[in-house]
Amino acid sequence: MTSTTDPELTPSSGHDDDVAGGEAPAHHDLTPPKVRPWWLHPKALIGAGIAIVVLAVLWRFGGGDVRFSTDSRPAPGSTFDWSYFWALVPDMLRGLAVTVQATLAGFALAAVLGLVLAIARRSTIKVISWPVAGFIEFVRSTPLLIQLFFLYYVLPGWGFTMEALVTLILGLGIHYATYASEAYRAGIDSVPKGQWEATTALNLGPITTWSSVIIPQAIPNVLPALGNNLIAAFKDAPLGASIQVTGILAFATAAAGRSFDAGVEPYTLIGIGFLMVSIPSAFAVRRLEKRLAYERTN
Repeated sequence: MTSTTDPELTPSSGHDDDVAGGEAPAHHDLTPPKVRPWWLHPKALIGAGIAIVVLAVLWRFGGGDVRFSTDSRPAPGSTFDWSYFWALVPDMLRGLAVTVQATLAGFALAAVLGLVLAIARRSTIKVISWPVAGFIEFVRSTPLLIQLFFLYYVLPGWGFTMEALVTLILGLGIHYATYASEAYRAGIDSVPKGQWEATTALNLGPITTWSSVIIPQAIPNVLPALGNNLIAAFKDAPLGASIQVTGILAFATAAAGRSFDAGVEPYTLIGIGFLMVSIPSAFAVRRLEKRLAYERTN
């Protein structure tokens, strides 16, 4: 038969010796241990510090008015001139900084705008959900290059003029917001129905329901898709060369244009530049996925 005595008032067998020795029984602290959130751990703080330094460097050396200063040319008749290759590295880094700057800013816009589009598309008000669904399908069904041409060359005719870098950021942000909205929609749909019913039973408002219950559960499920969108946006960012953004592709085009046989070194360099950013980005996304999965299971 099971005893109904309060366990806090009855010493367990492990403390019988203490009671016999005249000492007071140990108090059982049932308070759960405090767990620091992941963003307060030293590794997270170091990562945030590195991210701030990278953003500061991009802010300092990025921008739409980068000028390539190298005037070197490959040795005549050479298939691959290493001295010419190394002379191009500073200009490649300047172009890469502009491309990364446009990618990060465009993806930040896409991440926020995509969530807004996903929530608006789930609206029960048809006046909101139908135009949003049409906008998403239209943007996803047209090439990013055409959208950049429209923003940079057509809008000025209607009185809207933007700088080339701002146009690229806006184009990337809108284009990938539509893809991010689909990822968010899938993540929101993966939240169990019982969570929605619980918020209704607790009489939570729409803002509290989304910010405290639904979105925190949906975001970890969409991180792989968002990470893929970030890498895809980085690979599409060189399209900015078509609207005069002096990114990494503009660097290679300018270098190759100085000589008819100078294309191998600069285009090899931009391939290396892409790998320098894509591989750490993919690694960082995988680490974040594991971290969030750990937080959810502990």
